[in-house]
Amino acid sequence: MASSPHKYNGILLIDKTTGMTSHDVVQKIRRHLGMRRIGHTGTLDPNATGLLVVCLGNATKVVQFLTDSDKEYEAEIYLGMSSVTFDAEGIDDTQRPAEVPDLDPTDLEQLLADFRGTIQQVVPAYSAVHVNGRRLHEMARKGEDVQPPTREVEISSITVSEFDKPFLRLLVRCSSGTYIRSLAHDIGQKLGCGAYLSNLRRTSIGIHSVDDALTLEDLPSLVQTEQLQSHMLGIGQVLNFAAFTVSDAFRPRVLMGSDLHKDNILAVEGTFAKGDEVLLKDSAGSVLAVGHAQVSVAKLAASHNETLFSYIRVLN
Repeated sequence: MASSPHKYNGILLIDKTTGMTSHDVVQKIRRHLGMRRIGHTGTLDPNATGLLVVCLGNATKVVQFLTDSDKEYEAEIYLGMSSVTFDAEGIDDTQRPAEVPDLDPTDLEQLLADFRGTIQQVVPAYSAVHVNGRRLHEMARKGEDVQPPTREVEISSITVSEFDKPFLRLLVRCSSGTYIRSLAHDIGQKLGCGAYLSNLRRTSIGIHSVDDALTLEDLPSLVQTEQLQSHMLGIGQVLNFAAFTVSDAFRPRVLMGSDLHKDNILAVEGTFAKGDEVLLKDSAGSVLAVGHAQVSVAKLAASHNETLFSYIRVLN
């Protein structure tokens, strides 16, 4: 990317600890680095731990393209008790545990089969989702009648890691927007004994793993030794899109949103259909813009004067 006034430009993978909101993480990074332009790409509940993707400087321009990535979680579900918040926060201390059925591997497989694939999921009443301009949790905490919306989500895989009654531990791969709290609650409803999410760790977002993440405690020494930039990912490393590499002559015209034609292209990377999101890169590999392909890669050779790219966001 072109030169920037920001101290840092790139993407950090952060392993969030429990008890912090995603906003808390961003605020701490701002204080550590002495810069304001920082944002995360997807909220993680305060009681959950694990991967948070944080964009710094010019990289904040791609936040919108990273929020829809699939997520993977390690979830611990407590069977036999229900919670109004679907997690430990909403447990009624006077509630008596219900009997949890004995479940063998076949029972567990039949149980989880109903939750794989495309399902309808009710958003927890105690969540930050807006309904009629107000957050659901604000209405719920005031005792107002709350009608949470239903959303369609995709659970691509769900497997048992361990069943140690009353704890059911799962590994879940799902689409963005899936509430693991709701999944825990629904499992309890299906078993008839109630359940809530007792622990949650996000292990991956898209192709990125928490194993490659830093902790907030790592930042001060990395800043002091001027090694932090080497731990950052570039935009091209997190946006897994096909790309047009443009000529050096066309590069400055990207800033003006000029139409892209075949004679402006040096190379094509990856495959794409018409309408797919693609990148514009310069000859050094820096990402200049994100947009939609106006022709498929299969029809690119036959194109003549057509505009090949419609801009969504210019990045520098």
